[in-house]
Amino acid sequence: MTYVEGFLVPVKPGRKQDYVALARHIAAIFLDHGATRVVESWNDNVDHGRVNDMYTAVMAEDGEDIVFSWVEWPDKATRDIGWEATIADPRMPQSDDAPYANARVIHGGFRVIVDTAAKQGERL
Repeated sequence: MTYVEGFLVPVKPGRKQDYVALARHIAAIFLDHGATRVVESWNDNVDHGRVNDMYTAVMAEDGEDIVFSWVEWPDKATRDIGWEATIADPRMPQSDDAPYANARVIHGGFRVIVDTAAKQGERL
């Protein structure tokens, strides 16, 4: 069953193109290590809430944008092996000048419970 790795990322002001280039580079590495899909999405209609929202979740600073992204894997076992291989891959950037605030990225793994695009036999 599909396993999803989700990310909420605060991107530094004026660094959109840098982020897109980095995301494309890293997406290829994920795919090489077993991911089936990588999606990066730029904030477009992200409201500020009264109590909490995506900006406060990542403690966004003035001018920062929010990226919502996910990596799909065939299953958790493939994710576990692929994640380790991706992190260890020498193509992974090792820069102190990342276009995003790494310390404030929200990340987690999720087991899919509803998937309208799944094949008939895979739906829950």
